[in-house]
Amino acid sequence: MAVPSVKDSMVRARIVVRGVVQGVFFRASMREEARRLGLSGWVRNLPDGESVEAVVEGEGEAVERLICWALRGPPAARVKELRVELKPYRGEFRGFEIRY
Repeated sequence: MAVPSVKDSMVRARIVVRGVVQGVFFRASMREEARRLGLSGWVRNLPDGESVEAVVEGEGEAVERLICWALRGPPAARVKELRVELKPYRGEFRGFEIRY
């Protein structure tokens, strides 16, 4: 199976952002941005206290825009590292939610 590209029409991406990203409204801001871009999926804090994980699905260009947004996040965030893993689109989500 070929690895998808964000240029594909519909993609799925797992995004992990590390840095000062917990306690700065990163999840809520990402949910707002994802909804604005028409993406579906979820975002959650990871137990290490310095990472946020998201799984998003939608049009490749919109996913790419969310990845670019995640490089900076909301104003109080300080992103140190961003990892993205592209996967085949599944279409399993409805809306975008914060998971706890």
